[in-house]
Amino acid sequence: MSPVPGRVRRASSFVLKLSISAGLLWVLFRQTDVGAVFGRLRQVEPGWIVLALLVHGALLLVSGWRWRRLLVTQNVHVSTWQLTVTCLVANFFNNFLPSNIGGDFVRIADTAGLTGSRTVATAVVLLDRVLGLIALFAIAASGSLMLRHALPGTGYLWILLVLGAVGAAVVISRPALVPWLLRPLTRVREDWVTERLGRLEDMLGRVGNDRSRLAKAFAGALVVQFLVVLFYLCVAWGLHIDLPLRDALVIVPVSLVIQLAPVSINGFGVREAVFSYLFRRLGHPVDAGLALSIAGAALLILASLPGGLVFLLRKEGLMVSAPSSDMQKEEV
Repeated sequence: MSPVPGRVRRASSFVLKLSISAGLLWVLFRQTDVGAVFGRLRQVEPGWIVLALLVHGALLLVSGWRWRRLLVTQNVHVSTWQLTVTCLVANFFNNFLPSNIGGDFVRIADTAGLTGSRTVATAVVLLDRVLGLIALFAIAASGSLMLRHALPGTGYLWILLVLGAVGAAVVISRPALVPWLLRPLTRVREDWVTERLGRLEDMLGRVGNDRSRLAKAFAGALVVQFLVVLFYLCVAWGLHIDLPLRDALVIVPVSLVIQLAPVSINGFGVREAVFSYLFRRLGHPVDAGLALSIAGAALLILASLPGGLVFLLRKEGLMVSAPSSDMQKEEV
């Protein structure tokens, strides 16, 4: 089969996403006082920006820590620092590839050799993603209880939280369920698919048998999502935007959830539209929301640049497996 249709489809998808991002930004700048936006950006306080970067560094460290909890359930022992470095590289690819899953491929590639299976490495990364998404719903739903202004749709946050938590609990407690649901795929390549479904079931079974580390991984996910909110708060205060924590606990997670929809280039345009809308609904100036979104995105790109440098300088993939004695010392 010719690769041309696939290339045309990918190119068309990219052009469509680029058009949506550019179109949303164009509309927002048409409807917002651009002078006020750039006025806020010019009066930024460097101290708050430095603090935001430190928060982002802590976020990456906790991300590596929580990922390690899941890998240990698969008897894979890697230091938190090594995983944090991989998260840094993954963060670079998330920002510079036209999707927010490019970094996941880096994480999978770096750990596939250690798990002995690309299927297991992929499943661990996906589980890490799911825990992060549930934590995101939990932070947003909890924040909605503290809002002073009514915000339509906050009830859906609780629905998504319950559905996510129940779904994850069922999958972990019934490790054979997902492979059973995917069984029709065996019609494509029976032996190959059956073997990988078996690995997936084994991986889920190991996670289910180690609830303590699973709980720690979820706690880490909650901390990560709170640090994301704190990052944006630092940027907001650096721009002299009076954004209270209770509002940021809803604005930031909701914008992150909506950005998951694959309709734009790395969330550009969508993020700015969500920030502007939520700022207006919660009684804040729209130009403040747009300025915060732009400054936050620019700072995240800046913070990801060291990941690109690390990727260029490292000779191979990640890693060597940490000795068991080191694993015991580091385990918390």
